Amino acid sequence: MAVSTEIVRSQLQLVLENGQDEKGNTVFRTKSFNNIKMTASEDQLYRVATAMAPLQQHLLYAVERNDNSILIDL
Repeated sequence: MAVSTEIVRSQLQLVLENGQDEKGNTVFRTKSFNNIKMTASEDQLYRVATAMAPLQQHLLYAVERNDNSILIDL
């Protein structure tokens, strides 16, 4: 049985440092952007995220890409 995957949705997420909690641990906030082209490369998404980082109120900690896919039985 062969199974294939098909990406149906892609999301770009900026993980931002949002201060510290009462124990001194860093608190993170995620800003998500939907409807990202599924054909966009990691390099392209990273460049977009770093270009948007100075427009944010908090410091950029990480850039994430989340893909949702379906499994298809061939």
